[in-house]
Amino acid sequence: MTEPPRVLLADDQTLVRTGFRMILGADGIDVVAEATNGAEAVEAVRRTRPDVVLMDIRMPEMDGLEATRRILTGAPGEPRVIILTTFDLDRYVYAALSAGASGFLLKDVTPEYLAAAVRTVRTGDALLAPAITRRLVRRFAQRGGDTASLHRDLASLTPRELEVLGLLARGLSNAELAARLHLAEATVKTHVARILAKLGLRDRVQAVIVAYETGLVSAGERETAQRPAGRPQARP
Repeated sequence: MTEPPRVLLADDQTLVRTGFRMILGADGIDVVAEATNGAEAVEAVRRTRPDVVLMDIRMPEMDGLEATRRILTGAPGEPRVIILTTFDLDRYVYAALSAGASGFLLKDVTPEYLAAAVRTVRTGDALLAPAITRRLVRRFAQRGGDTASLHRDLASLTPRELEVLGLLARGLSNAELAARLHLAEATVKTHVARILAKLGLRDRVQAVIVAYETGLVSAGERETAQRPAGRPQARP
């Protein structure tokens, strides 16, 4: 894509929005609208049709979770939503991912990572941050409560696809999956794409959630690989 991403900022803190606008603008990314609560965000999305929404969770009138649900209705041309969170305090991030958000960022993210994250999800990839996302999903995946479930029947997957999904949920990259399974990386990408298609999922983030919700991977299991935090990794 040659045109710069068009971004909507949804946060009730003026300083946060101003800082993000400056960071994104310096990287050539257009901020087409701002919102101070979820209701404004929903309306601004309809009016400006951004490519990416940076969505805070805790906002007055309508929180970011409900706004995410309303924005991601399955209609053609819907934006990608990145959740902004303080991680330890926002207990609804998992539900937002279940509702279709493409990932999340901490509010103390570096300028370089913020811009890279917007460009990553704009291309259709999921922002599956390294260790933080895995910790988040494990923390909330087996808490039923008020989360928006993504339960799927895994019977449609082949044994190899189940194996790939299980390793994917533990945080392995495509390259690590290829090495572990002795496959070409292109073959791994094909397996991941088929898993998403069979389960009716939009991206890798939702595949991880399904793996935990269905019990394919236990919340107590250790990751089989660790990667340092860095730039977002493109995922099929």
